[in-house]
Amino acid sequence: MSTRLTTDLDFDKDGKQVTYLRLPYSSNVSAYGWVGVPIAQIKNGKGPTVLFMAGNHGDEFEGQITLAKLIRRLDPKQVQGRLIVVPMANFPAAMAGYRTSPIDAGNLNRTFPGDPNGTLTQMIAHYIEEVLMPMCSGLLDMHSGGRTLHYIPSALAAIESIDKPDPKHLAAVKAFGAPIAYLVNFGENRTSSAGGRRKGLVSVGTELGGTGQVSPETLKIAEEGAQNMLEHFGLVEAKPGRNKRQSRVMYVGGYPYYVHAPTRGWFEPLFDLGDTVKAGQTAGLIQFIDEPMREPVPVTFGHDGVVICRRPPVQVERGDCIAHLATDVNL
Repeated sequence: MSTRLTTDLDFDKDGKQVTYLRLPYSSNVSAYGWVGVPIAQIKNGKGPTVLFMAGNHGDEFEGQITLAKLIRRLDPKQVQGRLIVVPMANFPAAMAGYRTSPIDAGNLNRTFPGDPNGTLTQMIAHYIEEVLMPMCSGLLDMHSGGRTLHYIPSALAAIESIDKPDPKHLAAVKAFGAPIAYLVNFGENRTSSAGGRRKGLVSVGTELGGTGQVSPETLKIAEEGAQNMLEHFGLVEAKPGRNKRQSRVMYVGGYPYYVHAPTRGWFEPLFDLGDTVKAGQTAGLIQFIDEPMREPVPVTFGHDGVVICRRPPVQVERGDCIAHLATDVNL
């Protein structure tokens, strides 16, 4: 069996279809039930097939709202080819507003390529990589910082080497038009981006704000970026006279770019989002409010760079990511 998911969506039919992926789920309250993962297709004639998805992490709302609005507004007559949209990919997580699924604790973006006979999250990952992705030439997976991180709105692509990045991925991440377009070393093989690479897709992700909220600014960037990607992938004609933002191209080079809490406590930051910092500079102090006489533990940056992401929650546990940096590159 290639997949246990079913759908009444006809992938060969022109027009707009909005329905569900039926994910079988037998529970204490529904013996023969299924979980419905929303899916839409907007198709018109011959052309490229592209997958747009969001809700890979359920507490990242910018992409989910953007893609729901896109499904409603996009007319098949505007499209040349086929757009597949999955706005709440990890549906149980998205409905709960959690990063991971409340059913199986699955983190969808650490689950690819999945398992057709595994947990719900594993079955979703398998369907996306083995059924949807092989139809496609491009992927946009819209993320943000969720409840525990706050990003300068960014688009990103994974690369094998900063010295010679793949030109198709570089062009695509720039085309999104976020304030920052950053490249990250291609090491994690359990993400949607890794799945897209395995299937030969041009894969672009985003980190659009976060803190468990949305704002007019981040939604505007998300919606403009989605439109830019429709144009870049050749699904719709470019709108004349529309100004496109030039992204600041940056690089996130691995562990030294990240700052993690060395112990539990309450983090007092000594930086703001967007600050330029130096290796060895004090990032902040972990305070021990429950032990008022205990001296705080300083936390330092391990690399030069610009803070493009920070953790809003003050309470931290050992190992929590407090911030991460990026450095400018001329590409």
